[in-house]
Amino acid sequence: MFKVITHWTVAAITALLLLFVHYQDSTVVETLRLKQFDLLQQTDTPQTSKDIGVVAIDEAAIEKYGQWPWNRSQLADIIWKLREQGAGVIVLPIIMSEEDRLGGDQALAEALVDNAIVIAQTGSTDINRNGVPRGVAKIGDPLPFLYEWDGMLGPIPLLGLNAPGVGVANTASEIDGVVRRVPLIMRIGEETYPSLAVEVIRVATGAPSYQIKSSPAGVEKIRIPGYPIVNTDPFARIWLRYNKDFETISAASDDFGSFAGRTVIIAPTAAGTTTLVATPVGEKFSFIPTAITLQTMIDGDQITRPWWGNIAELVATGIIGLLLVILARFTPYWFVGGTILVFAGGVIYAPYYAWTTKLFLIDGTMPLITTVLTGFHAVFNRFVLEFFQKQQIKKQFGTYVNPTVVEQLQKDPSLIRLGGEEKMLTCVMTDMRNFTGLGESYGADVEGFTTVMNRYMTAIANPVLDNDGTLIKFIGDASMHIHGAPLDNERHAYDGVRTIKDMLDAVEQFNLELAQDGKPPVGMGAGINTGLILVGNIGSDRKMGYDCLGDPVSVAARLESQTKSYGVLMIAGPDTVSATRDDFDWWELDNIAVKGKELPLRIYTLHKETKQHKTFLKNYYAGDWDTVFRDVEKYKSAAPKMSEYYDKMTERMSAGKPADWDGIYRATSK
Repeated sequence: MFKVITHWTVAAITALLLLFVHYQDSTVVETLRLKQFDLLQQTDTPQTSKDIGVVAIDEAAIEKYGQWPWNRSQLADIIWKLREQGAGVIVLPIIMSEEDRLGGDQALAEALVDNAIVIAQTGSTDINRNGVPRGVAKIGDPLPFLYEWDGMLGPIPLLGLNAPGVGVANTASEIDGVVRRVPLIMRIGEETYPSLAVEVIRVATGAPSYQIKSSPAGVEKIRIPGYPIVNTDPFARIWLRYNKDFETISAASDDFGSFAGRTVIIAPTAAGTTTLVATPVGEKFSFIPTAITLQTMIDGDQITRPWWGNIAELVATGIIGLLLVILARFTPYWFVGGTILVFAGGVIYAPYYAWTTKLFLIDGTMPLITTVLTGFHAVFNRFVLEFFQKQQIKKQFGTYVNPTVVEQLQKDPSLIRLGGEEKMLTCVMTDMRNFTGLGESYGADVEGFTTVMNRYMTAIANPVLDNDGTLIKFIGDASMHIHGAPLDNERHAYDGVRTIKDMLDAVEQFNLELAQDGKPPVGMGAGINTGLILVGNIGSDRKMGYDCLGDPVSVAARLESQTKSYGVLMIAGPDTVSATRDDFDWWELDNIAVKGKELPLRIYTLHKETKQHKTFLKNYYAGDWDTVFRDVEKYKSAAPKMSEYYDKMTERMSAGKPADWDGIYRATSK
């Protein structure tokens, strides 16, 4: 189960799930997208409008003219003041759906007539009264795509019929309640209603109506004669750019001269007189979206959500997820980490660049989420797998190879070919001498004997590990180890011979400890052979272990068993000697066909050959054994440490020379 949940394909599933979530475009995805668009807007530098001014019904105005709502004749007075001081179109984003209880409607109606005034109406879900529709010239059928209200609450007829323009003041917020887009044209049934901003421009140009073009995909453009075409989204909406500030003068003032030639919005701003709306840059007065819509249409610097945006973002999510899964599987950690940072930086910077250069709204949230989640999921899976792989390597090799070798294997598990491979190795087999005598010295003290045997095994194991060998197994008082696996080692034969020398030294040191305990000494015999050996995880379906097999292994065991027959502590095969002839002094022992083998092999031990020994070998192989018997003392005198060897050889020769002697000794025992 663990291997399944940490497999690299699980990260691929994560990437696919994120791609599917992106494709579904759920409320969460849409909200994240809109929030990112808000961040882009917040990078904008504010600009003060030169086309629109605000006459604020603020605290100072209320203090001067009394509590709100005022007598509408007071609004008429402000309108006349603005007109006298050269203001352009005047906008009243104030819903006046009830008659003025103070009787000021007539005065306001007179101020509206032919005076470039636009007043407000509002879409409603439950009231449909006094709405003022505006006819539209249609190219295509835009009605199915327009934002639809159940009803429209308009101004009282006296005002609605006399006002040059009546526009919809309310906005349609996004799913999170933030106003980012406004519909320029709305509908109730078959009738269309323009927004305040559209009505302002229509009144300013003197056009009787406006035009709207649509296709089967939705609304494309809105045009007011005498004014540039406005591109919209399929629902006749435009994005609002909230980098606009508007010069504001209190309605308590009598000097509006700075608003000459400008569109002027008269709107309440005093606490308790108006509502606030949520925008990408914080809460704003409810008339601000109208002002920004109008300024956007005047400036022509429309924010655009390109038609290819969704496709490009979806493709980016898919490609990023796929690449990170692949890279996390096959490339180094530093490269994966660098790629994650590059992708993350790219999907953050690309929307910002598109915004600052083209006013494009590009969404990088899902590609960024995919970069983070898929990237770290893939890396985490790989890390966990490698961690447990290292633990497995440590568990498998930690007890029989050098810790340095374990560390190298953990860093690069590819150095191991678990399952078995054939390679040139050197195998060493050892056996303890005087095992029986040591055991008898402990009598019934089994625990003590076990302890001393563990000390012996430790003594001979340390040189193996110190020389980067691999302990394959202990078999009773015998041991088996190899050089050249799991890590490649071109000098495996040299390390094998050196290890035997170190093991023999370790046994001598061990004997000193035994002497202190009053115990008899022990010895060690070793056989070493080099050849092509199968090494790896070998065993049954239910139990496997790191092991080696092959003819060179069997020969090493046979050579070890022959050490007593030749009176030496180690015997090496010819391939081991050939590989190390320049490193050690070798003494040729015999040309032997070990038990179970037909072909002979020259065997050697560690000792410097003498001239006398070469003569011995010549006579021995030639079958001139009488000369050997005659000169044996000369041979022993030239190499005193090999005396036991000559004794063993002459003892064997004393049994008589085989009739078919060909210089090859054929062993009859293992």
